[in-house]
Amino acid sequence: MAMQRLNAEQLYQVAELEKLPCKSTKELAPIDEIVGQERAQKAVEFAMSIKEKGYNIYAIGRNGLGKRTMILRYLNRHPQKAEELFDWCYIANFEDIRTPKVLKLPTGVGSNLKQDIEKLMRKLLKAMPLAFDNEMYFSRADRLKNQLASKQQAALEAISQEAKDKGINLTITTQGDYQFVAMNGDELHTEESFDLLSPEEQEQFDKTIDALEVGLRTISRELTELEETYTEKIQKLNDDTARDVITHFIKQLKKDYSQYPEIKKYLTSLRKDIVDNADIFLEESTEQAEIATASLDKKIPRRYNVNVIVSQKKQTLPVVVEESPNYHSLFGYVETATFKGTVFTDFSLIRAGSLHRANGGVLLIDAVKVLEQPYVWEGLKRALRSRQLSFTSLEKEVTLTGAVSLDPEPIPLDVKIILFGDYRTYQLLQHYDAEFAELFRVTADFEDEMKRTADSEMHYARFISSIVHDNNMLHCDRKAIARIIEHSSRQAGDQGKLSLHSAHIANLLRESNYVARGAKSNLIRSTHVEQALSNQQMRVGRLQDSVMETFINGTTLLRVDGLSVGQVNALSVLSTTDHMFGAPNRITATTAYGDGEVVDIERNVDLGGSIHSKGVMILSAYLSSVFGKTAKVPLTTNITFEQSYGGVDGDSASMAEFCAVVSAFSKQPNRQDIAITGSMNQFGESQPIGGVNEKIEGFFDVCEIKGRSGEQGVIIPRSNVHNLMLRSDIVKAVEKGEFNIWAIDHVTEAIELFTGKAAGELSDEGSYPINTIFGIAQAKLNALRK
Repeated sequence: MAMQRLNAEQLYQVAELEKLPCKSTKELAPIDEIVGQERAQKAVEFAMSIKEKGYNIYAIGRNGLGKRTMILRYLNRHPQKAEELFDWCYIANFEDIRTPKVLKLPTGVGSNLKQDIEKLMRKLLKAMPLAFDNEMYFSRADRLKNQLASKQQAALEAISQEAKDKGINLTITTQGDYQFVAMNGDELHTEESFDLLSPEEQEQFDKTIDALEVGLRTISRELTELEETYTEKIQKLNDDTARDVITHFIKQLKKDYSQYPEIKKYLTSLRKDIVDNADIFLEESTEQAEIATASLDKKIPRRYNVNVIVSQKKQTLPVVVEESPNYHSLFGYVETATFKGTVFTDFSLIRAGSLHRANGGVLLIDAVKVLEQPYVWEGLKRALRSRQLSFTSLEKEVTLTGAVSLDPEPIPLDVKIILFGDYRTYQLLQHYDAEFAELFRVTADFEDEMKRTADSEMHYARFISSIVHDNNMLHCDRKAIARIIEHSSRQAGDQGKLSLHSAHIANLLRESNYVARGAKSNLIRSTHVEQALSNQQMRVGRLQDSVMETFINGTTLLRVDGLSVGQVNALSVLSTTDHMFGAPNRITATTAYGDGEVVDIERNVDLGGSIHSKGVMILSAYLSSVFGKTAKVPLTTNITFEQSYGGVDGDSASMAEFCAVVSAFSKQPNRQDIAITGSMNQFGESQPIGGVNEKIEGFFDVCEIKGRSGEQGVIIPRSNVHNLMLRSDIVKAVEKGEFNIWAIDHVTEAIELFTGKAAGELSDEGSYPINTIFGIAQAKLNALRK
């Protein structure tokens, strides 16, 4: 195919939207699937339907593709039926208070149980003291007390009588001890009167007292046993009283929860524990209440709390997004409370993490954030491997000290984890973590772009509609939808593709909505979209403006008219993080007598990258095949990018460089009102390059600055034509014949455009026609060789 001057229709693919059934997004149903991401959607569907361990998802794609939004939308619009959801509660283990037990209950039952137990406690706090503060209890306690007193009395009276019969009296000392003292008639012997007795009498008294003390010790033991029996009987009375109260209240609860064996079991052990610790309800001091309020709890005894850590409200799959996945926010933690200067903790201070809340459903987290936080990745893998969540205290693991803490029973885990990340993070995990591939078996690979067809444009229109509906914006009219679709195509850099960078499209819609509201419009129209785009351009265009200024004030030397030998206008792209624009560059080639070498000045001073050097080597190879078939080329050629002080990379200037070299060889001038972009292979065929729209626009802008002639234009490879989505002012200029874009297949077509002469075909004898560019160059080289 010969070179082709492109017409206006080839420069921009308009969105006709023939299939659009309505005037605006108001009547357009929002999309309910992941737009243009069939591959990723299939992966999500597959992973969601497999219950086995390890089928978690890693969603790969650039930031801003809307991976999370799309997956959330998909999960919301296709609600998965949760197999079974549960309330997870922690309750006291009355045998070992350090190891709280887990109650796994159907949805809603946990919260009801908590309320019922709280009601029960409030009733007991009132009823217990009343049960121990009435005549019936007092009379039974008094009877036991009187029985003990009369038995004690009888035993003491018996030994007292026995002592009296032997002339000895039983007295009680000031310390409350019993003591035997000899009688002197009706009086007690004093030390003086006792000393006056004969030794035999004294000895007789001592022997009698010793014998009586043996008897008293026996009676003391009996009295202790009596007291123990009394204490046991009082305890039994108290237990019976407490049991009567609690049994009365708990009977209904047992009936209400009769179908839950684990609750019945808990209520039985609760009853026993309340009976054993009835004094908690009787203590006059409010210490229990104080401890309860120390951790902002209700004023009920702490050990009888039911700590519902997760309660699922409805029977749909829980979908949880964890924005800051640190250890505690994911795996939960045990709080501590302070009471009178002492730090304490118990099962009622166990708090759930997002893994608990997502149990039975899906947890979405950002891979990079997970990897940034210490201990989280290891903890996550451990939980997925063991399929359970245990509250291992992170402090214990990190500090290696054995601080006293709770050791709650672990909770079984059944969750799908969706990690979001870029491709690099994915590769690093694949490479360095052997377990990663085992635990994240499904990859949801998100595309950057989708094919642009009439159907996919409709799809995209519905995607725009869903952004408008979700964010409560003004609706877009038909032309605005078309303009956004065309802009998306420009973002993708292809007439036949649409960009799936949804964050960018959502931002454009937000800004268009802002412009439309500012203009008091009832709809977003294409003019508002244009305005939003030009506002964006203005915000990010500082560097572009300062580069263009160098063309205005002549700092950058560039001609867009006339002719010049060994000189060509090439096109390059400059980019900042959020903006890409084109700027023309002058490439010059000079020759001197030598041995056929092409010197790439950029490479020699380390300003040229390896791909640029490859391009220069390829053009050298083609140059040799054109002019050095029979003898060495007797010239050394130097080529450079003039006024380029930064790095140069890429091979998109290789056709431009070749045209400059051929002009230098043949001494035939090149047109300066044409710029060229494109790489070439060793046979001189043109190859596609990137940033073609920006490059053309850059040259057009410089022509505007330097003065338009109507003859100016740009040469591009034919394989880049489908990438054209040019600005409307350039399309109009081409339409009016004031600017030209030529598509070529071979570098010789470019030479013809630049010089106005044919490049020349090699004859069988190995020469080129004398009136062609290659023929003129060959003649000059032959003269040099001679």
